[in-house]
Amino acid sequence: MTMTTKPRARRLGIPLPGTPGPLNAITDVPGLEVGTTELLSSRDPSLATRGIQVQTGVTAILPRGRDPEPKPVWAGQFSLNGNGEMTGAHWVRDGGWLAGPIMISNSHAIGPCHAAAVRWMVETYGDTWEDNHLWAMPVVAETYDGVLNDINGLHVTEALARQALDAAKPGPVTEGNSGGGAGMICYEFKGGTGTASRVIDVEGQGFTIGALVQANHGLRPWLTVAGRRVGEAMPEDRIVNMMTERGSIIVILATDLPLSPSQLERLARRASIGIGRGGTPGGNNSGDIFLAFSTANEMPLPQLSGAWRQMTSLNDERLDPVYLAAVESVDEAVLNALCAAEDVPLARPANGICRAMDTERLMDLLSA
Repeated sequence: MTMTTKPRARRLGIPLPGTPGPLNAITDVPGLEVGTTELLSSRDPSLATRGIQVQTGVTAILPRGRDPEPKPVWAGQFSLNGNGEMTGAHWVRDGGWLAGPIMISNSHAIGPCHAAAVRWMVETYGDTWEDNHLWAMPVVAETYDGVLNDINGLHVTEALARQALDAAKPGPVTEGNSGGGAGMICYEFKGGTGTASRVIDVEGQGFTIGALVQANHGLRPWLTVAGRRVGEAMPEDRIVNMMTERGSIIVILATDLPLSPSQLERLARRASIGIGRGGTPGGNNSGDIFLAFSTANEMPLPQLSGAWRQMTSLNDERLDPVYLAAVESVDEAVLNALCAAEDVPLARPANGICRAMDTERLMDLLSA
């Protein structure tokens, strides 16, 4: 996928608060890399082996890039609504850290993505991994893309997931119909991958909070942008039979600010407020699952460490600007996914179009 030429939410003129980082992306967090890959029968018709279009992909996040040493990142996890999957979440909640890649794809692609992440860890960490009897517990999350993609054709393979890992790099992140977001729907518009960031100051030191979302949630009448309920005024081309929310959203929050696992779990909770600003109440059938991690306090894996460890963390009394930065980043990341997306035909029923949001109409509504 090439970078979209469509303007992002902030460039459109949507009034968004806060100060973004240079890229306004999760990759503003130093050392973090993101890769995306897609499988599209619109480009290669031979992929549609069951006569149903293929429109899917994989997103890979490397919290510490390609560092050959298996260093953990401190982490916290929260599920607003658990109708979905995020592997490794039990350990994140208990241990407070994760090691290795984070991957996001469709609901039936957890297995191949997990296998690819394990193989990447074994190969990247080499003898350190093997000699110390370390085991891999990567984070793999999903949302359902079966309205636009032949999800039951099981087209995502370990090789495709590895492509996303190998494509990971710093710099701008491709949004909209990219990576795991290729087949996702948001507020009944074409949704997908979105990202944003905020820069905050703590006693003269600058830190970054970045968000990446796979947005596949919400009903059209709920859509709220900059505090205005605009979805009710854009009822055209709604998705057939979508009377209740059937999607999900995965939110990954990253920061270089030193935070404890408890603080990161609380930060992950704030993603609920971020997606709530867009209008969703977190529907019953929606898997709204969030992860936050910090690249600060770099240390070896606990299995390779001594008896004691020390870490620095922000005073809880100074967390309010951090929470606000996370809420703003998540809200803007969802809007960026909507603004970058392109029209995609429906796979089932195969006689309609999932339209991208008309951003000119949106701006007219916001300025009225």
